[in-house]
Amino acid sequence: MGGKGGRIYVVTDSGNDDPVNPRPGTLRHAVIQDEPLWIIFKRDMVIRLNQELVMNSHKTIDGRGASVHIAGGACITIHHVTNIIIHGIHIHDCVKAGNGIIRDSPEHKGWWEVSDGDGISIFGGRDIWVDHCSLSNCNDGLIDAIHGSTAITISNNYFTHHDKVMLLGHSDEYTQDKNMQVTIAFNHFGEGLVQRMPRCRHGYFHVVNNDYTHWEMYAIGGASPTIYSQGNRFLAPNNRDRKQVTKHEDAPESEWRHWNWRSEGDLMMNGAYFLQSGAGAWSTYARASSLSARPSSLVGSITTAAGALNCRRGTRC
Repeated sequence: MGGKGGRIYVVTDSGNDDPVNPRPGTLRHAVIQDEPLWIIFKRDMVIRLNQELVMNSHKTIDGRGASVHIAGGACITIHHVTNIIIHGIHIHDCVKAGNGIIRDSPEHKGWWEVSDGDGISIFGGRDIWVDHCSLSNCNDGLIDAIHGSTAITISNNYFTHHDKVMLLGHSDEYTQDKNMQVTIAFNHFGEGLVQRMPRCRHGYFHVVNNDYTHWEMYAIGGASPTIYSQGNRFLAPNNRDRKQVTKHEDAPESEWRHWNWRSEGDLMMNGAYFLQSGAGAWSTYARASSLSARPSSLVGSITTAAGALNCRRGTRC
């Protein structure tokens, strides 16, 4: 839903980021408002944030029609809010911030501790959609979702040049994430990636019709999740010791063999293989199924436009 039904807010000012008293016309001023907003951009811009961009509920950030980069500073935080859409943004070179006061609504500001430096950090959020963004080279994760976050869709994105790409679930001990549901669809996991595409804990995860062209350690891993991998294309690295798509994290086989990880219709290339475990019955994966998969042979065409679209006003996007 995002900012559906709300007015359009045009971002006109890319500079002078004030985390406490943001100026009208800035992205920070837009995202803290209490009302639903559809946020667009007047022109191409690079936004360098001095502190995390802490969002309020019911917002759509829509970069179509401009080349919008959030880069070189703090990045996006979705903290105990709902109904957020982030579309068409370049998010990269994000760094740690915090130990400062940040306004998160027109009426409230508060002290924030040091952040991890994620591209997009989701903490206790729900009904989140990250679509057609390009993400790379952040201090910690590109997208991390923890502490009871759920109802998240990560689709049509282009991920590059990063180590720990995506963490879904706070820790092995934090079982409150057991109801997390995330769909990861139509993304391209590209050059310079190492691991966590994603790393999952405890919840239900549908990984569908993604193109995995690069990893150094593994692609999909986790501890005690239900993972339904369907219709993806996995191209293993040439390193013969890194052909396995999966990594059952920090557990003996006597434990991880009961975790429900299923591969169905995936295309394995250059010796890639998916180590399945747990139950094989369809009913086990019902909560981890969110859409119908297309054949893996179509993944190349499905993901050809992954990442921020090159849209211009007056042309079809």
